[in-house]
Amino acid sequence: MSEKTIWLTPEAHRKLVEELEDLTTSGRRFIEEKIAEARSHGDLKENADYDAAKNEQGLMEARIRQIKHTLDNAVVRDAVDTGRVEVGSLVEISNDAVTLKLLVASKENKVDGLQTTPPESPLAKAILGAQVGDTVSYEAPGGTFTYTVDSIEPWDS
Repeated sequence: MSEKTIWLTPEAHRKLVEELEDLTTSGRRFIEEKIAEARSHGDLKENADYDAAKNEQGLMEARIRQIKHTLDNAVVRDAVDTGRVEVGSLVEISNDAVTLKLLVASKENKVDGLQTTPPESPLAKAILGAQVGDTVSYEAPGGTFTYTVDSIEPWDS
């Protein structure tokens, strides 16, 4: 899997497809109506409603492009148990100061209450491929951090 590849669970993929469908159909119709309504208020040079609607349209179109890019570069699969930290692993790591439980996955797989670290992050790069008991280190702006891998399990959405 390359750094450009985005791992998605079937559930995360389904949610993105649904969001894309909603944005490209009812979302676009809603924005078109807002723009038409704002245009009916007269002079576009000093029309705050028109400016706001156009800005909202731009943000929505950017989100549509982002979702399309994600789906075009996605690998859809369930997490697997290989005994090593993989994309899709739920991992517990610790050192003398802290214990972290995190999901190694792209942000599209985000789960409330669970820290997600994308595969391209320094921490994920350090722990990918590690086994329980391995000690890993990585450089970050705050210095060098060292953790021991305490547990690994495939994440089940």
